[in-house]
Amino acid sequence: MLYENIVTLCKERNVSIARLERECKFGNATVRGWAVSSPSIANVQKVADFFGVTVNDLLAERTEK
Repeated sequence: MLYENIVTLCKERNVSIARLERECKFGNATVRGWAVSSPSIANVQKVADFFGVTVNDLLAERTEK
């Protein structure tokens, strides 16, 4: 769910995963790895800060519009 929410936010805001990783100072493919593994809460917070949302927003089940 987290990874899917990040992908959705990237699409909505026209930001690539690669740019997100650069801006958050993550290594290449870090965020993509979250599709199968769990990130640290500190890294989730960095992503939340980047998008101006809460950690809860990133973890919440999204409903389609």
